[in-house]
Amino acid sequence: MADKNFDENAGVPEEGSGADASGPQPDSGNDDELTVDDILNIAQNDDALAEDAVEDAALHDAEHTLLVDLKRLQAEYANYRRRTEEQRGIEIQRAKGEAAKGLLPVLDDLDRAAQHGDLDEGSPFAAIAEKIRSVVERLGVVAYGEKGEEFDPQQHEAIFQQPTPGVEKATVLEVVEVGYRLGDVELRPAKVVVAVPAE
Repeated sequence: MADKNFDENAGVPEEGSGADASGPQPDSGNDDELTVDDILNIAQNDDALAEDAVEDAALHDAEHTLLVDLKRLQAEYANYRRRTEEQRGIEIQRAKGEAAKGLLPVLDDLDRAAQHGDLDEGSPFAAIAEKIRSVVERLGVVAYGEKGEEFDPQQHEAIFQQPTPGVEKATVLEVVEVGYRLGDVELRPAKVVVAVPAE
């Protein structure tokens, strides 16, 4: 190894030579450098301000459009719910009406049986009749048409008119078939004999 002449300091610059292997050093006296605060505090020029105003206006328009759409959707949903609830109520009333219409002939038979004395108090048949009538009442079915009330062509169906002395206005003389209604829906008009003023 003595043959080789190694310079341990070869490739290492000497002190004070001015050459630096680590690259150029920043000049600490450079006044062109900007700090973050300088960048943030810089005043914007007119073009940048105009561009920001356009972006803000576009954003405001988009927000307004979305808000209008949201309000419209909320109103449509509220109307949909209201219509659905109304339709549901109508369908419930219609179903109850159909069930009640099927029971009307049974109620007529019960009325006839009561008129003939077949529904004696305490008899099994009277108990069954009472149960059927309670079911009909729970459905909301109301019977109408009584002897002596004023004749109303909207509620009564006159099957016969009898001139009667002393009668001043048309009055129900006899109820042939009781009428039934469910809420505002008339299931069947009352069939009556009408007493009318005699001429």
